[in-house]
Amino acid sequence: MDKDDLKKIIRDIPDFPKKGIIFKDITTLLKDKDALRVAIDALAEKYKGQEIDAVIGIEARGFIFGTALAYKLGTGFIPVRKKGKLPYKTKKVTYDLEYGTDTLEIHEDALSKDSKVLIVDDLLATGGTVSAVAKLVKGQGASIVGVAFLVELGFLNGREKLGKLPVHSIITY
Repeated sequence: MDKDDLKKIIRDIPDFPKKGIIFKDITTLLKDKDALRVAIDALAEKYKGQEIDAVIGIEARGFIFGTALAYKLGTGFIPVRKKGKLPYKTKKVTYDLEYGTDTLEIHEDALSKDSKVLIVDDLLATGGTVSAVAKLVKGQGASIVGVAFLVELGFLNGREKLGKLPVHSIITY
């Protein structure tokens, strides 16, 4: 199995979470030990040898890929969570969704001004969530080495919202 096979393993769920959306269900990939290994290895290969202090994973599926990637790269892992989920003092960012707003938080001492980070999530759609996380990171003076995704929904043009951030995706629809 190689990374080109991964697309075949992801299941489509029509009309979820609402009518007209085809949800890309990665649980079929996660349960397949070979597919999961190939996905993590493919993500890690892109960043191997780069100076990265920490991988930032976005709640919740970004935690799955982020922790495994941090392990493979020999770095730390920093969670970005929804408001009220982190136990220490936080920095937060509120951003627009298609149906309202959401707020994400990071511990205020998670990053230093010289930190080099890789932001990871399972899927790039419109780019709003990752753009908000990038604001959090830059607000703490850290630099972003890249943003990585298992899946990118190219037809939603999420890359455009991320500006000059280097984006890497394993699978594109």
